[in-house]
Amino acid sequence: MILIEQRAPADTPATERLVLPFELRCKSRLRTRLQSGEEAGLFLERGAVMHAGDRLLANDGRVVEVVASPEAVMEVRSDDALLLARVAYHLGNRHVAVELQPGLVRFARDHVLGEMVRGLGLDVSENEAPFAPERGAYGGHGGHAHPHGHSADGEGRGPRIHDMMLIGRR
Repeated sequence: MILIEQRAPADTPATERLVLPFELRCKSRLRTRLQSGEEAGLFLERGAVMHAGDRLLANDGRVVEVVASPEAVMEVRSDDALLLARVAYHLGNRHVAVELQPGLVRFARDHVLGEMVRGLGLDVSENEAPFAPERGAYGGHGGHAHPHGHSADGEGRGPRIHDMMLIGRR
């Protein structure tokens, strides 16, 4: 089994590929398989999301490229930037991870969210596509979208409600 415990510089040529959906790219501890079929164990820093194109460094020196696998998504397309902004606002208000591209908002397949978007006056299509959500406002490479609608430990640098509750008690 290949053991991966750290990241490699982005410009390092990869010799292996790790193909994962977004939900699994959010895990810092994972037993999985490389595209070649070789078993891999990941032990990365907690709270970090692996994004398509990231490079990981295996303990044996091999470099592994992270690849976003196609998964069930919903897509909203429009030339009306205001309508797309409204969709992104309402999805973000529900802490939904979204991918933004010119004329497109993509999110994980969810029939309730699809109906909400239809209620805003836009058509929603269901597709299979690689999902690469926005990294988040506290971003750089430290803040990351999280698929369960809440922050993961170590994510971003903004205060969390439990941190703020302690401030008044000191």
